[in-house]
Amino acid sequence: MSQSFDTKIPVKVIPVPGSDIAAEYFLAQTIDGLYVPYVMRVPKGDGPFPFIFLAYGNGGVGFEWLEDRVHRFSYIMDKLLAEGYACAWGRYRSEVELGFHTGGKLQVDVRQGMQLMNRSPLEFEDEIAILENVKKDLRIDADRLGHIGVSHAGEMLFKIASQYEGIVKAGVACEPANHEFLALTPDHTTHINPATGLRDIEDMVMSNPIYVRTRIDEVIAKKRIAAINTPMLVMGRDEDHLQGIFRTSYDLLEEAKKEAEWVSWDHELHGYIFPVRNETGTIEVDEVQEAAIDGLIDYLDRYLK
Repeated sequence: MSQSFDTKIPVKVIPVPGSDIAAEYFLAQTIDGLYVPYVMRVPKGDGPFPFIFLAYGNGGVGFEWLEDRVHRFSYIMDKLLAEGYACAWGRYRSEVELGFHTGGKLQVDVRQGMQLMNRSPLEFEDEIAILENVKKDLRIDADRLGHIGVSHAGEMLFKIASQYEGIVKAGVACEPANHEFLALTPDHTTHINPATGLRDIEDMVMSNPIYVRTRIDEVIAKKRIAAINTPMLVMGRDEDHLQGIFRTSYDLLEEAKKEAEWVSWDHELHGYIFPVRNETGTIEVDEVQEAAIDGLIDYLDRYLK
């Protein structure tokens, strides 16, 4: 007899040094029946609590990546816990080159009694699987889910908001790498990797929003923006080589009269809202990071508390 697997029960619980709130590791079932891991921490006391999903960059790896986030990036979790938020880091499958742009909205049907899809689920749909699993936890208020995404994960928030309305109540997109979402055509600052045939955009320079507007397909971008009803704080980074993409993402939201706000900070760290623990065990956080984090929490408070 097969044994059912309860995704609401953690697969392991690991104490967090210096804290009385442990890290609980779960597996969430994805749309196509596979499993992705996430690690959650929940405040002490009576719930249900509002919840914040934390995401950074592209996907891949697994539990090892989550363990590193709990250790080296504990500052943001501890800050959210102190403010009364449950929170979790999640892992998801790797980005598929132009999978969102060319694949269309996921359609699920049945063939011979089993699933049939028009395409494979993508990384942002793994995030949705995690969020749906979190909603089953009685400690979490299922109507008060938020999302903080940095870099590619900021773009994933735009994708979720445009194709899956109502999954999150509010979100923060920090330095969102929205080149695919905006249907941007790269220029000479990118090239094709001859070994794989895939685009190498690591050195792409798109710092000027006026120039970015000449490189995107505005018809496609505006159609995607029009579908967004999730309140969103877009955060830029003053000297980032993709600042034009960040700003254009906000500009399109504002032009479509969406509920959105913009802020940009001058900081050397990509993903500055996620302070890092250094090799000596010290969290490196400065006044700019503290102000930026306080600001994003104030923003989320308006919608989730």
